[in-house]
Amino acid sequence: MFFMHFEMGCIQMSHFVLFLMTFVASLGDNSTDSLWLLRIKQEVVDSTGVLDNWSPRAHICSWHGVTCSDDQHVLGLNLSGSGLSGSISHEFSHLTSLQILDLSSNLLTGSVPFELGQLQNLRTLLLYSNSLSGKIPPEIGLLNKLQVLRIGDNLLWGQIPPNIGNLTELRVLGLAYCQFNGSIPVEIGNLKHLTSLDLQNNLLSGRIPEAIHGCEELQIFAASNNLLDGNIPSSIGLLKSLQVLNLANNSLSGSIPAELSHLFNLSYLNLLGNRFNGELPTELNQLVQLKILDLSKNNLSGNISVLNTPLNNLQVLVLSDNALTGSIPINFCLNNSNLQQLILARNRLSGEFPLELLHCSSLQLLDLSDNSFEGEIPPSLAKLENLTDLALNNNSFSGTLAPEIGNMSKLESLYLFGNKITGGIPVTIGKLQRLSILYLYDNQMSGSIPRELTNCSSLTMLDFFGNHFTGSIPDTIGKLKYLVLLQLRQNDLSGPIPPSLGNCRSLQSLALADNKLSGTLPATFTFLSELSLITLYNNSFEGPLPASLYQLKNLKIINFSHNRFSGSILPFTGSNSLTALDLTNNSFSGPIPPELAMSRNLNRLRLAHNHLTGSIPSEFGQLTQLKFLDLSFNNFSGKLDPELSNCKKLGHLLFNNNQLDGEMPLWLGSLQEIGELDLSFNNFQGTIPAEIGNCSRLLKLSLQGNNLSGKIPEQIGYLTSLNVLDVQRNNLSGEIPSTIQQCKKLYELRLSENFLTGSVPSELGSLTELQVILDLSKNLFTGEIPSSLGNLEKLERLNLSSNQLQGEVPSSLGKLTSLHVLNLSYNTLQGQLPSTISGFPLSSFLGNAKLCGPPLESCAESAEQGGRKLSNVEVIGIIAAIVFTSTVICLIMVYIMLRMWLNWRKVSISNSEGGPGSEQRKEEEKWVYGDEKRRNGEYWRMKSMALVSPQHEHFSKTCIFQFNMDNREMDDNLV
Repeated sequence: MFFMHFEMGCIQMSHFVLFLMTFVASLGDNSTDSLWLLRIKQEVVDSTGVLDNWSPRAHICSWHGVTCSDDQHVLGLNLSGSGLSGSISHEFSHLTSLQILDLSSNLLTGSVPFELGQLQNLRTLLLYSNSLSGKIPPEIGLLNKLQVLRIGDNLLWGQIPPNIGNLTELRVLGLAYCQFNGSIPVEIGNLKHLTSLDLQNNLLSGRIPEAIHGCEELQIFAASNNLLDGNIPSSIGLLKSLQVLNLANNSLSGSIPAELSHLFNLSYLNLLGNRFNGELPTELNQLVQLKILDLSKNNLSGNISVLNTPLNNLQVLVLSDNALTGSIPINFCLNNSNLQQLILARNRLSGEFPLELLHCSSLQLLDLSDNSFEGEIPPSLAKLENLTDLALNNNSFSGTLAPEIGNMSKLESLYLFGNKITGGIPVTIGKLQRLSILYLYDNQMSGSIPRELTNCSSLTMLDFFGNHFTGSIPDTIGKLKYLVLLQLRQNDLSGPIPPSLGNCRSLQSLALADNKLSGTLPATFTFLSELSLITLYNNSFEGPLPASLYQLKNLKIINFSHNRFSGSILPFTGSNSLTALDLTNNSFSGPIPPELAMSRNLNRLRLAHNHLTGSIPSEFGQLTQLKFLDLSFNNFSGKLDPELSNCKKLGHLLFNNNQLDGEMPLWLGSLQEIGELDLSFNNFQGTIPAEIGNCSRLLKLSLQGNNLSGKIPEQIGYLTSLNVLDVQRNNLSGEIPSTIQQCKKLYELRLSENFLTGSVPSELGSLTELQVILDLSKNLFTGEIPSSLGNLEKLERLNLSSNQLQGEVPSSLGKLTSLHVLNLSYNTLQGQLPSTISGFPLSSFLGNAKLCGPPLESCAESAEQGGRKLSNVEVIGIIAAIVFTSTVICLIMVYIMLRMWLNWRKVSISNSEGGPGSEQRKEEEKWVYGDEKRRNGEYWRMKSMALVSPQHEHFSKTCIFQFNMDNREMDDNLV
C-alpha cells in the first residue's frame, strides 16, 4: 500500500513539474532558471517566509534575492541572513549563468556540493557563517573565474585543497573559523591577484610557505590562532602592498625578521602569543604607516630600542608579557604623537615613572603594570587629560597619592594595587565623575575613607583590600547606586554597616571581612536583591540575623564566621542558589532548619563552634552536590540518618565534638570521594565497620574519644592514601592488623588508651612516612620492641608507655634522628639503654626496674647493689622487715631489762636484811657515784641494755639512710 501511494505521488509530482514548465513558458520566460529555483526552494526550510514570493505567479526577476540579466537569466542570488535551514541543493549547478551566490549567515547544514564546480561563470561564492561540514570539494578548483570565495565560520575540516591555486582570478579567500588542518599549500603563491587571505582560527600547522611572496597584490594576511611554527619567511618582505599582517597565537619562533621593515604600507602588525626571541629589530622604526603594533606574549628581550624614533601614526603599542628591560626612551613621545594605547605590562622595566610619557597628550590607556618601576607617582601625571584607563599596579611605587589625581576628569579605571603607596585617599578623588573602577588593594594606605569618594557616582568596582584604613564606612555609601563590588576586607575599619548600603541595589559582591566592624546587620539588606557574595568573617558583629536576609534569593556564597551572631540561621534559607555557607565560631542556636536542603547546589556547609542542637536533618540527603560538611563542636545528638549516604560527593565530613550516638553506619563505606572523616568525641559504640575500607581516597580518619569496641578491621589496609589514623581513647581490643603495613602514606598513627593486645607488629617499621607521632601507649602490648621501628627516620614522637613490653631497648632506635619525644616508661624493659638515646630525659624510661644506663643509674652501680636496682615493691618489703626486726629486738630488750631489774631487786633486799656494811655501801654509792653519774647523764642501766653491738647499730642506720635517699630519687623522677 505504501509503495502504491509513493508511486502515485511521484506521478503527481512529475505532472506538477510539467505544469510548471508549461506555465513558465506561457509567461514568456525563455529560461528554466525559475524551475530550478522552485526546486531549490523545496529543499530548504524557510522559517521566516523570505521565499514566499518565489511563485510561478510572479516574474522570476521580482523574486526575493534574485538578480537577472537583460535576457532574464539569473545572474545573482543573495539570500544572506534569511534564516534558511536545510542543505545546499545540488540543483544550483543548473543555474549556469550565475555569477554571485550568497547564502551566508544562515542555518544551513550538510556539505558543500561538488556540483557547484559546474558554475563556470561564478565570480563570488559566499557560504560563510553556517553549519556546513565535510571537506572543501576539489571541484571548487574548476571555478576559474572566481574572484571571491568566503566559506569560513563553518564546521568544515580537512586540508585546504592544493588546486585552490588554480583560481588565478581570486582576490578574496576567506577560510577562517573552521577546523582545517595540514599546512598552507604552497600553491597559494599562484594567486597573484589575491588581496585578502584569511585563515584565522583553524588547526593549520607547519611553516608559512616561502611562496607566499607570489601573492604580489596581497594587502591582508591573517593566519592567527593556528598551530603554525618555524620562522616568518624573509620573502614576506616582498609583499609591498601588505597593510595587515596578523600571525598572533601560533608557535612561530626565531627572531622578528628585519625584512618586515620593507612593508612600507603596513598599518597593522600583530605577532602576539608566539615564541619570538631576541631583541626588537630597530628596522621597525621604518614602518611609518604603522598604527597598531602588538608583539606581546613572546620571549623578546633587551630594551625598547624600537621606540627611539617617534612613529607619528602609531595609535596602539602593545609589548606586554616579554622580558624587556631598561626604561622608556626620552624621545618616545612628541607633541604631535597620536599614541592612544601604550601597554608595557609584565616585563622587567625599571626606573622611576617615565616623565617622557607626559608628552603623549593623546594617550587614553596607559598600562605599566607588573614591572619594577619605583619612586613616587608624579602629580604632573594629571597632564594626561585624555587618559581613561591607568594601570600602574604590581610595581614598587611609593609615596602618597597626589591631590592632582582629581584633575584627570576623563579617568574611568584606576589600578594602583600591589604597590607601596602610603597616606590617605585625597578628597579630590570625588571629582572623578566618570570613575568606574578603583583598585587600591595591597598597599600601605591609611586614614579614613573620605565621604567625598561617594561623589564618584559612576563607581561600579571598589577594592581597598589589605590596607590600614580606619574609621567607619562612610554613611553616604548608598550614593554609589551602580556599585557591583565593594571589597574592604583586611583593614582596621570599625563601627556598623551603614543602612544606606541598601541603596546600592546593583551590589553583587560585599566583602567586609577581617576588620573591627560591629553592631547588627541593617534591615535594609533586603534591598540588595542582586547580592551573590557576602563575607563578614573576623569582625565583632552580633545579635540575631535580620529576617530580611531571607529575601536575598541570589546569594551564592556566605561567610559570617568568627563573629558573635546569635539566634536562628533560618534567614539564610531563602536562597536556593546557595553554594557555600560558613557560620563557624558564632553563637547560633536551635536546630538546623530543614529548608536549608532546598539549596540543592550547596557544596560547602560549615556550622562548627556554635550552640546548635537537635539531630542532623535527614533532608541533607538531598544535597547531592555537598563536598564539605562541618558540624563539629555543637550539641547535635541522635544517630546519623542513612539519607546522608546520598551525598556521594562528600570529601570532608566533620561531626566531631557533639553528642551523636549509635553505631558507626555501614553506609560511610559508600562515600567514595571522602578524604576526611572525623567522628571523634561523640558517643558512638559498636565496632569500626569493615566497609570503611571502601573509602579508598580517605586521608584522615579520626574516631578518638568514643565507645568503640572490637578489633581494628583488617580492611583498614585498603586505605592506601591514609595520612592520619586516630582511634585513641576507645575500647578497642585484639591485635593491630598486619594489613596496616599497606598504609604507606601514614604520617600520624594514634592507637593509645585502648585494650589492644599482642606484640607491636614489626610491619610498622615499613611505614616510613610516619612523621608526626606513633602512639601505642596505655594498651596491653607484650613482647619486645621491634628493631624495625628504627626505619622510621622521619618520626618526631614515639610513645610506647604503659604497656607490658619487655626485653632490651633496640639500638636501632638511635637511628631516629628526627625524634624529639620518646616515652618508653612503665613497661618491663631491661638491660642497658643504647647510648644513642641517652639524651632523652629520665621520665622517658621510668617504671622499668631492670633498665640501666644514662640517664638512669649506671649498670655498674646497679650490679653493686645486687646486680639490679630494687623495685618499689622490694624496697617496701625491706622496710617492713626492718621494722619487724626492730620491734622484736625492742621486745627482747624490754624482757631482759625486766629480768635484770627483778634480780637486782632481790639482791638489794637481801643486802638490806643483814648484809654487813650495807648501809655504808649505799651511802658511799650515793655520794661517790650518784651525783656524778646524773651530771654526766650516764646510767649503768642503759649500758647494761646496750645489747646490739656498735657495728650492727651503724649498719641499721646506714640502711635507713639509703632507703630515704631512694625515696627522694623516686620523687624527683616522678616530678
